[in-house]
Amino acid sequence: MKKLLIFSVLLFLSGCLGMPNGVSPISDFKLENYLGRWYEVARLDHSFEAGLSSVTADYTLRSDGGISVINRGFSQEKNEWKEAEGKAYFVNEADEGYLKVSFFGPFYGSYVIFELEKENYDYAFVSGPNNDYLWLLSRTPEVEPSVLEKFKKMSAERGFETENLILVEHD
Repeated sequence: MKKLLIFSVLLFLSGCLGMPNGVSPISDFKLENYLGRWYEVARLDHSFEAGLSSVTADYTLRSDGGISVINRGFSQEKNEWKEAEGKAYFVNEADEGYLKVSFFGPFYGSYVIFELEKENYDYAFVSGPNNDYLWLLSRTPEVEPSVLEKFKKMSAERGFETENLILVEHD
């Protein structure tokens, strides 16, 4: 029984580091260009961000070579800011946009950058381990309509339910 439990936990943890079919992490990734503040422009909804607006993610370098992650959003319902602090590490090489992120102790989930504006790192398309997790991040609270359309098209081609996207309001 103990072996079955250990196997189940290992299977669950390894499954969280996968990526959806058709999603591939970008190459030639430069972490120093990615650090800083990002605004969440669009997302598929999930319990840990339900009802949040003005969502941002701040990435800074950790002393152990990892990345400190602070996600912040405003809950209209509770009239308060919610914040979650996590850490991220590269799954493979540091020039590949494939990281593992943890907000809950030893449990990690995939953070796969599958599209990135290469010149100034103005926007990023990010997925989690499966088609339930999808984000459009930008250096500004809004993006050009063409970027949003590109995000929807590329995401739909990869099996994401783009009709369920939430456009995040920023005040």
